Amino acid sequence: MISIQNVSKVYQGSPWAAWKRTAVPPAAKWALRNINLDVHTGECFGLVGPNGSGKSTLLEILSGILEPTEGRVLTKGRIAALLELGAGFNPEFTGRENVRLNAELFGLTPSEITATLPQIEAFAGIGDFFDRPVREYSTGMYVRLAFAAAIHQSPDILIVDEALAVGDVRFANQCIRRLEEMRQAGTTILFVSHDLGLVKRLCHRAALLWGGELALVGEAKHVADEYVRRAQPEALDVPSAHLSQALPPRAPAWFASLHLNRPTLEHGETLEIFARCVARRDIPKLQFGLLLRNRQGIEIAGTNTTVERQPLGPFTVGQAFQLRAGFPCPFTRGDYTITLALQDEHGAPLDWRDDCLSFSVIDPRDHAGHTVLDVTFESKTADSPEPETPHAS
Repeated sequence: MISIQNVSKVYQGSPWAAWKRTAVPPAAKWALRNINLDVHTGECFGLVGPNGSGKSTLLEILSGILEPTEGRVLTKGRIAALLELGAGFNPEFTGRENVRLNAELFGLTPSEITATLPQIEAFAGIGDFFDRPVREYSTGMYVRLAFAAAIHQSPDILIVDEALAVGDVRFANQCIRRLEEMRQAGTTILFVSHDLGLVKRLCHRAALLWGGELALVGEAKHVADEYVRRAQPEALDVPSAHLSQALPPRAPAWFASLHLNRPTLEHGETLEIFARCVARRDIPKLQFGLLLRNRQGIEIAGTNTTVERQPLGPFTVGQAFQLRAGFPCPFTRGDYTITLALQDEHGAPLDWRDDCLSFSVIDPRDHAGHTVLDVTFESKTADSPEPETPHAS
């Protein structure tokens, strides 16, 4: 559905050099270099990377707003894009008028526009502001109107750039449900977000842009984990699995071995994590942290010794020491992974192991979500006396 072929984008250092295009001046800035990427029909594809990595530039090229300096982009079908907030809206027009104009530019017929207007108005949920000039809108209202207009134009390709980062939680959840419905209906979605849990939830595959270059393409979970690893200050290039085969990192402390007390347990049983570590210099204080993810790679729980006010240390050079973390398993039936980290007293990572351990929870009950609630249900007849409500102390 989308084919990006050797795409590069350079911003020239001077207007004269920009139109001459005979050479790239020294002051030129390459926003993208040699991007090759294919997105399949009906796929939800994630795009992640730090600010300035070229994500927005690539989306603007895909949307036809920018022309690539080199390479080309091939797409099929209608494209609806949610890029810059309020882009394409006339501030003097009402929301209704902007929706009509936007739909006409998109190629919808008058009858199609008339049929979808009530749906767009209901989804946006901005009440009387739908018939007010958009210059009076808040940031959240802009997003509501833009998202509602885009998804109701029946696009073959939907491009979303951080649109869900603005607005309230209720509307964000409404948008996520609609994106999942569109994905199931066969719409191709290109999704950009710094919310890696959301990328893992929605996307089949993802790409990591780093410094304008394509660093990694693969399963969304693996790409998101690599982004986290790179984004950590002083990140170390250490394998995240097969600890017995990994060389000790160049850090003051490192994991020598890791294991669990059991790979399978029932809800409520105690899960214990054991880590054998080695100090390569004197360490006054140390943080030990853990992060749990579900089978889809979504982060569901995490903590460390600093948060729990259980500091570790001191440790002396050459000292080997054992760490243990234990807790009653509160999770529902399913498969989970554990990420472990050693950090110094300021939070800088010393050794970081993504999804290095895994365990399964068995439970005959079918709970929703990932955590079992300790709920007590009661019933009474209509003529029973009301139970006394205890006063708060």
